[in-house]
Amino acid sequence: MQFTVSQETIVRPLQLVCSIVERRATLPILSTILLKAHGSQLTMTSTDMELEMIATLPVAVEQEGKTTVSARKFLDICRALPSNATISFQAKDNKALVKAGKSRFSLSTLPSEDFPDSEGANYIDEISLPQSALKSLLDETSFAMASQDVRYYLNGLLLEREDAALRAIATDGHRLALGSLTTSNKAKEKTNVIVPRKAILELGRLLNDSEESVTVAFSNQQIKVELPDLHFTSKLIDGQFPNYQRVIPVGGDKEVIAERDMLKQALSRAAILSSDKHRSVRINLETNLFKATVVNQEQESAEEEISVDYTGSPLEIAFNNAYLLDLLNAMPDQKVKMTFSDDNSSVLITPFDEKLDRQYVVMPMRL
Repeated sequence: MQFTVSQETIVRPLQLVCSIVERRATLPILSTILLKAHGSQLTMTSTDMELEMIATLPVAVEQEGKTTVSARKFLDICRALPSNATISFQAKDNKALVKAGKSRFSLSTLPSEDFPDSEGANYIDEISLPQSALKSLLDETSFAMASQDVRYYLNGLLLEREDAALRAIATDGHRLALGSLTTSNKAKEKTNVIVPRKAILELGRLLNDSEESVTVAFSNQQIKVELPDLHFTSKLIDGQFPNYQRVIPVGGDKEVIAERDMLKQALSRAAILSSDKHRSVRINLETNLFKATVVNQEQESAEEEISVDYTGSPLEIAFNNAYLLDLLNAMPDQKVKMTFSDDNSSVLITPFDEKLDRQYVVMPMRL
């Protein structure tokens, strides 16, 4: 096979494709990418047996064919070449020759037949929506995913389709984030899939804030995301996600309305003196007053007071400060509403505008 392509054209899609290649792959073929030149296009495929990414780009094809090359080495070579360089790629006899100007690189190749075939899937639901909408949904919920939890089904994000709604739910057992949006088409039936953490983090990098369309399709075993010139699939986590509806507190009678930035800055300053692994912060509520106190193991203390809209009875309760800051960082809203029941119950945090498209729950800590 043989093709030529400009450095500017190939670097960005090559970076995306190489992002899922493991540095210490269990099989040598998994540290490579599959290059396939056909017509006037080059497709580049990578996989770690859980995720697969295929990028398509225009090239000048002199000879059709396919081969594999080391993902890291090929990316490093292309990145190091000048941005105005024209790259010539030729594969023959288990070797690949990469040339640009007076630079020449000879790389080993592995048989393309050894590269894992992508599995076909019977997709049961498909939706199209703006990239910005999906990116916001993931950004505003994925921070609450567990990481390396023995409850493997928590190490991912639950995507739920019901009627025209697409919901994303993440929890690590101590906090929960729920976001939802309305899509242009209705689901034939209610479906739930758990997308692995690595796939969600990759999607966060692939999506941008544009109104360009992205297509998402679900099957029982995998999820497919199609962007312009990029095709991403991931296997799903086979498990039973907890009933998140039971976690969301109802009937709380103590409501605090606060400026998000003011609340975030106060908690951030208090966190400076946090030294214990639980990052605990004590919160005292009085009429129109929110007080946050941190005392560390050296008996040093930080105290922050802000004015809020609160008319309920006094309340003292403690939380993991990092959990509160994570969700405040994820929320784009100017004002937030915090709903409390008592000093032993979780807090429900939502946007002040009463839209329930985002709900956050944080469990309290013992004082």
